Amino acid sequence: MAGKKRKSGSDKQAKHRLPLGADADAVADASKRRRSGAGKQHQADEEASVPSSLSAKILREARKQQQEEMLADSGDDGPSAAGASAAAGPSTSASFPVPAANEDDEEDDEFDGFDALSEYDHGEEEINEEDEKALAAFMSKDKAAERTLGDIILQKIREKDAEVSTGGQPRVRLDNSIIELYKEVGKFLSRYTSGKIPKAFKRIPSLDCWADVLQLTEPEHWSPNAVYQATRLFSSNMNTKNAERFYEAVLLPRVLHDIRQNKRLHFALYQSLKKSLYKPAAFNKGILLPLCRERNCTLREAVIIGSIIQKVSIPFLHASVALVKLAEMEYCGTTSYFIKLFLDKKYALPYRALDAVLAHFMRFLDDERIMPVIWHQSLLAFVERYKNELEKKDKENLARLLDHQKHYLVTPEIRRELRSSCNRGEKDANLQTYILCTACRFESLVFLNALLLPSPISVITKPIEEDRWDVPQVPMEED
Repeated sequence: MAGKKRKSGSDKQAKHRLPLGADADAVADASKRRRSGAGKQHQADEEASVPSSLSAKILREARKQQQEEMLADSGDDGPSAAGASAAAGPSTSASFPVPAANEDDEEDDEFDGFDALSEYDHGEEEINEEDEKALAAFMSKDKAAERTLGDIILQKIREKDAEVSTGGQPRVRLDNSIIELYKEVGKFLSRYTSGKIPKAFKRIPSLDCWADVLQLTEPEHWSPNAVYQATRLFSSNMNTKNAERFYEAVLLPRVLHDIRQNKRLHFALYQSLKKSLYKPAAFNKGILLPLCRERNCTLREAVIIGSIIQKVSIPFLHASVALVKLAEMEYCGTTSYFIKLFLDKKYALPYRALDAVLAHFMRFLDDERIMPVIWHQSLLAFVERYKNELEKKDKENLARLLDHQKHYLVTPEIRRELRSSCNRGEKDANLQTYILCTACRFESLVFLNALLLPSPISVITKPIEEDRWDVPQVPMEED
């Protein structure tokens, strides 16, 4: 049986065994097929990645270089090289194909025509310049999205430190023990939820080198509750300039990062923004104006931060300054949104602020862009609140602006408000007329009520007099 098994095994090996020459030819054919398949796939990938116009230029340059090399070789070797190439047979001519002159010219003409039409082969519609301007009026590219939160905070702190160092103040060298202490404080703040804050952290606002010490705690890793406690501490114990530095370097990047990452704002960070308005000047210079100056504020960020402006009472002088600064900035859709929020607070703004807002809108008199709806809404809010504080020439200019910038729903309301308003300085006479008319209406209403009553009402004003000696007789039981 063992012999039979061995025999059957040898028969199988003999069945699959091929001659040596056939085996080598089969292996060579298989390797050629694999190489040709891989080469075709690689060539297809390169053709897919290279544009058609560029591939045509590459082919022309390659053909020109090949002809130059062949001419150089024929010039160096002379007639002997030409004879050697003729004696080489078909293999040599196959490895270096030389196209005919007519074919080369025809192919060059074909590729030249292809270059002329290559810009239409991409299948993409070109964006109009007006559409790009309209899109850029409200949205802008976020250049800070590529950087991490730690890089942004570190850059802000270093910029402010550079400004301070130029003032002549020397930088303080920190001891190693202090560095280790505040690094441990930073680790504690990264997992802080509630409770007491370390005393070493509470001493930071009183230090001259508070920015360097604050950087040791790594603010980008603080928990949201730790950010709230830090905002409370810095807004109440620092002056306006230092609080502004803290808001711009730490609080604002942390708020924007949380909104962009989670599509909403953490409640503790929202409370931090409300607490930052304890110093309104620092809020304007450290949060509101940098946010609008960068021109990368999204609508979600504008609505969240704008709700703070709506809910918290801001002194009207600080609101006037913020309104003037926003009106002088380069236009962006979110800037109009913040202007509308300040106008809706109905402050008694000074004439300088009103003139700045009016000049902001009049800049669009010759603008060819189609302004978004928020621009028209902010203009409507301005006219509704302060139409009686505008001069006659200002209203004429606004009428010309409305002829240029129109919205089918908002523009008629603005025209109606302008028609039913008085000019600056005429408000007192109109107010007296209104008071007189109101008094006349009240008197006529009283007279009409008296006519409509069925009988006059008698009011008793005389007290009742009684005689204490004039007591009526009361019957007794005996009677």
